[in-house]
Amino acid sequence: MSRPLLRSLFDDIDRRPLTVSQLTAQIRGALENRFASVWVEGEISNFKSADSGHWYFTIKDEGAQLRAKCFKTANCRIRFRPSNGLQVRARGQLSVWEPQGAYELIVEALDPVGAGALRVAFEQMRERLAAEGLFAEELKRPLPLFPRRVGVVTSASGAAIRDILNIISRRTRTVHVLFAPARVQGEGAGRDIARAVRLLNEHHRLALGQGRLDQTIDVIIVGRGGGSAEDLWAFNEEDVARAFRASRIPVISAVGHETDFTIADFAADVRAPTPSAAAEIVAACEDEVENRINKLTRDLVRAANFRVMEARNRVQDAAMSTGFDQVRARLRRASQRVEEANHKLEITINRAAQRSRQRLDTARRRLTPLRLSTRLSAARSRFAVVTKARDTAIASRLEDARSRFVVAVAELDALSPLAVLKRGYALAQDQDGHLLRDASSVEIGDAVSVRLAKGKLGCRVERSENS
Repeated sequence: MSRPLLRSLFDDIDRRPLTVSQLTAQIRGALENRFASVWVEGEISNFKSADSGHWYFTIKDEGAQLRAKCFKTANCRIRFRPSNGLQVRARGQLSVWEPQGAYELIVEALDPVGAGALRVAFEQMRERLAAEGLFAEELKRPLPLFPRRVGVVTSASGAAIRDILNIISRRTRTVHVLFAPARVQGEGAGRDIARAVRLLNEHHRLALGQGRLDQTIDVIIVGRGGGSAEDLWAFNEEDVARAFRASRIPVISAVGHETDFTIADFAADVRAPTPSAAAEIVAACEDEVENRINKLTRDLVRAANFRVMEARNRVQDAAMSTGFDQVRARLRRASQRVEEANHKLEITINRAAQRSRQRLDTARRRLTPLRLSTRLSAARSRFAVVTKARDTAIASRLEDARSRFVVAVAELDALSPLAVLKRGYALAQDQDGHLLRDASSVEIGDAVSVRLAKGKLGCRVERSENS
């Protein structure tokens, strides 16, 4: 053993120094080969989430501390967000950060110590989404009283869809189911559930826009049967909660058993403990209304029978009372008065008819043919006399009017300017048509018009005399 050591003291090759980078690289290689996968337990401190999505923190215990980093490609698979003071168990590869020569743990998996990772992730997500107001009670929408079409999101091969269909078909005859199958367990199940919820909402939106109201969706049931926390984890994903809150249709969360709670239960409008319970909620109103109507019908029949019996008893009591006899007596007296009045009316009518017949006979005797002929001859004679007197009066009036007309015509003719002109007079007018009454109103050479009894003369003034 001493020979290699002594040889190294005098061997120039072994005494050749390494650069810091070379030594650090060899140490890094040795550490990564020796500690390719190691579990470390401790408390997290100095946690920092970089803009790139990587996590940087320190794992420490009472005697030492270890720098750690978790790249984004790895931390996206971790179901909770680390925080300072949290006791964790980390699995990863030991490496060296060469710029500072410090060794660190490249974390690939991380689990909390003392509580399940799923429970920690559940509490953290619930607190964060609650702080955003995603679970606020004022956002919860009431379920329709009588849903006509129900959307169902669950596994096509699970028992949940069979239970829902069985209960709805057994308890109601008016609810139709529109099924949107989705994976409810495993990697990517949360995104599949959210996609199915959005698909039902898109169908609802298109039906409304096209006026197909009978194909709209009134409520959506999203759920699955029971299972472990890992089996139900798809309903704890943020995509599912936000899809519930963004839905235009009320959502019922029906996940697992009655004791199971998920983020979907808090984000939904209504939580049902099981898928079967969700189906009963949808069909409950119709059953309740039917039972209520049946009960009211029975109560109404009983009340009607009671009222009939009560009225019959009152009639029987009235028939047995003395007042009823008094009514009979009054009715008899009234009937007698009616008969007497009817008899008097018949006598009056007969007398009036007899008088009318007598007047008719008298008129008929007065209107015999001989009497009518005599009266007609006398009327014709009177008519001839009146006609002749009328014609004489008309002729006299016409002769008198004709005489007055001749006198009036003669008087008018005597007053007419034309009659004056016929006696040799004339009318002179200037160029404007004005009558000339004075010789001084015209000048030598002016044109004047002279109106004669027959025709006109156009003259020109050559001489003027004023007298």
